[in-house]
Amino acid sequence: MEFVKALLRFFSYLFHGLLTVFLMALSGLAMGSSGPNLNLGMLPWTGATLVRVVFFGALFGLITVLLAIRGVLRFLFLLWSLAVAVLVVKGYWLSGYRFEAGEHKTALWLLGASLLALPGAWFQMTRKLERSRRR
Repeated sequence: MEFVKALLRFFSYLFHGLLTVFLMALSGLAMGSSGPNLNLGMLPWTGATLVRVVFFGALFGLITVLLAIRGVLRFLFLLWSLAVAVLVVKGYWLSGYRFEAGEHKTALWLLGASLLALPGAWFQMTRKLERSRRR
């Protein structure tokens, strides 16, 4: 059972780490362009607000991933994971979002990965850290 928990923790760190880096790069490119041209219809924000929310949200997510790996403020990572799952469900299925051709597969993969990462975020809350003892 410990192996499965460790595997889920690893997947959770990997998924959220890659997601945050991708979102930071995407919003960073949008910030560097001539105007706020980022369009993510599944999110409730638009224009320059969307770019800032995605960038600083992803920065916060990356910090929570790094802190959770180190064993510091692990509850923030759980909150981040939950927020991502809620935004995916709300943005794609509980809003008026309309899928383009073939886009539903990507949304399903994103939903599956975010839901699979949730138990890993929960298990990282309960893991015991081995601290080196100085004598």
